[in-house]
Amino acid sequence: MTKAIISVDHFTMKFGDTTVIDDLSFEVRRGETFGLLGSNGSGKTTTIRALLGAYIPTAGKLTINGKPYRVDGSVRLGYLPEERGLYKKESVIDTMVYFGRLKGMSARDARAWSQQYLERVELGDKAGIRLDKLSGGQQQKVQLGITVMNNPELLILDEPTKGFDPVNRRLLMDIIEEHQKKGATAIYITHQMEEVERLCDRILLLKNGNAAAYGTVKEVKKKYGGKSLDDIFVEIYGGRDNA
Repeated sequence: MTKAIISVDHFTMKFGDTTVIDDLSFEVRRGETFGLLGSNGSGKTTTIRALLGAYIPTAGKLTINGKPYRVDGSVRLGYLPEERGLYKKESVIDTMVYFGRLKGMSARDARAWSQQYLERVELGDKAGIRLDKLSGGQQQKVQLGITVMNNPELLILDEPTKGFDPVNRRLLMDIIEEHQKKGATAIYITHQMEEVERLCDRILLLKNGNAAAYGTVKEVKKKYGGKSLDDIFVEIYGGRDNA
């Protein structure tokens, strides 16, 4: 069995008297794409923030490569948060080069990589424009580029195609698949079940901080009588439209 790159062991997270995660355990294997699914408020973001050290768990242990995550650690990480954050008063290319330098690239290599990426996502003519002059979808393309710069070995992608039309969604999924083929491990958070079917090897579906379903896509579908992931999601959440 492939060794786990991420291990979450008996993780509990409480805020005051509210338990957000309740004794949760799972692993993400090196080289796989792992779908972290659930409605809003199910505990997905809390789990990621605890994994990256932003939250201190009430109980349990969360590790990457067997150790608590450190920014200066040995794992090359690319994180695309749901709450996007860029220096919007700076130009597109300068922002990308800045982040490339933070990732250990030379200024020349970061600029060359960024220009090539921008051409691919049809933003080549926007390189010198301030980020706040771009549309939300264009800014999201830039942020994905920053996330995958320098070939991270671990990608955490929170709703990477949210708000995209089908053409741009397919383009970004192609880019993600390319990094899969290079051996990157990915945690993929989305409400788009067709993306899960296409990209994910295994999934964890959270409900109220607990694992409602966990395993390969095939295993989960078999457990629920061969239903689609959309139908399984609805069954687990009792038909409530809270996703």
